[in-house]
Amino acid sequence: MRPAAAAALLAGTAAAALLAHRLWAVGVIAAVLLVACLRAPARRRVYLGGIAFSAGTLFVLSPFLQSRGSHPLWNGPIVPVLGPLDVTTEELRSAALQALRLAAVGLAFAAWALRLDHDRLVAAPSFAGRSLLAVALATRLVPTLERDAGGFVESLRGRGIEVRGPRGYARLVSPLLSSSLERGLNLAEAMEARGFGRPGRTRLPSPGWTYIDVMAVYTAIALIAAAALWL
Repeated sequence: MRPAAAAALLAGTAAAALLAHRLWAVGVIAAVLLVACLRAPARRRVYLGGIAFSAGTLFVLSPFLQSRGSHPLWNGPIVPVLGPLDVTTEELRSAALQALRLAAVGLAFAAWALRLDHDRLVAAPSFAGRSLLAVALATRLVPTLERDAGGFVESLRGRGIEVRGPRGYARLVSPLLSSSLERGLNLAEAMEARGFGRPGRTRLPSPGWTYIDVMAVYTAIALIAAAALWL
């Protein structure tokens, strides 16, 4: 599948998760995206931990930050400003829906970062090339930082220094920042040497759209329409 078609399908899936109001529909979307992300290499799944933490935190805190429903499951104390900290079935359903929406959108972006070929995606369109290049470079930031951090940890371990705990890993921020700035300068020099932004740019011929690519785009449109009208 072409990266542009896959990106359209991921965008349609994320939009469908935001538009759908049925809990099972959003759960199915999140589960499908999770399966797609789990097919990526294990060392590149750092996104999934952040998504799980964010969605779990939203699910836990949401019932205490809203007051709705008439079927209480737990009656808590009354807190000034916030009011009664009751938990109802309606609040739990709303919290689960919002948490699954957040997880689905996060998993769509994770699939974008983990599964798509960003070089082909940047080279595909004849418009908005600079914007797509900026997005592709930003998407590669987390895996690149993860690889650099692993290299720094191995170097320190070879010198007899063990990196453990949040405080130990926090000391890697400074060398990671320095290496990122140096990499940015090297990338800018390489792009300038290759004539990026100059007129008369050439482009590699790309194969035409296949039946699967067209069906992926139509599926994205159908998902958005179904989520807005029925789900």
